[in-house]
Amino acid sequence: MGVANAPAAKIQQGIPPMKLYYSPGACSLSPHIALKEAGIPFDLVKVDLKAKKLEDGSDFHKINPKGQVPALGLANGDLLTEGAVIVQMIADSAPQKNLAPAHGSSERYKLQEWLNFIASELHKNFSPMFQPVLSDDTKAFFKTRLEGKFKYIDQALAGRDYLMGSQFTVPDAYLFTMLNWAGRMGLDLSGLPNLAAYKARVAARPKVQEALAAEGLLKAS
Repeated sequence: MGVANAPAAKIQQGIPPMKLYYSPGACSLSPHIALKEAGIPFDLVKVDLKAKKLEDGSDFHKINPKGQVPALGLANGDLLTEGAVIVQMIADSAPQKNLAPAHGSSERYKLQEWLNFIASELHKNFSPMFQPVLSDDTKAFFKTRLEGKFKYIDQALAGRDYLMGSQFTVPDAYLFTMLNWAGRMGLDLSGLPNLAAYKARVAARPKVQEALAAEGLLKAS
């Protein structure tokens, strides 16, 4: 377990940092980036998703009965376990960072629309591709479906730096994670210039680089 982004003043006041339970490169990368961008103190706790164990050998199911990441332990002892909710909570904990529009605003609903789309149309369509028991034909079906979803996002990004416009917000951390998965799964996104430029733009952000480095995801130069 390592402390990340933890200002000494907050720790000295006796406020325990949040705990992000993660697996390198998994969907937990999204709240990891959000926490970095928000500047919130947190501990990283690595999870072996196959064994459902923490690095100290303890049973992850005792922390999160779902056995999945991300899971975010809060200072009050509560646990949040759904990524789209976690990143909004993170954004609301650091409103000065403008990682999400205000509650009740039309822009907030647009942000939630993007989070829902990424979770249901990208994330869940990736899941079958990680299953070794499924046939290549089945995986090819989901691969083609995903490429169509990414084409839609490429069109939506025309003239925009980020999903919500010129401001980086928490859905960008989630989409960036899915784009990393697309590369691992060999999706053909070569004809999507807006998406390619977007991925490079997000990857270049210093806090994104910090999260990637902490998870051991940066390629050696």
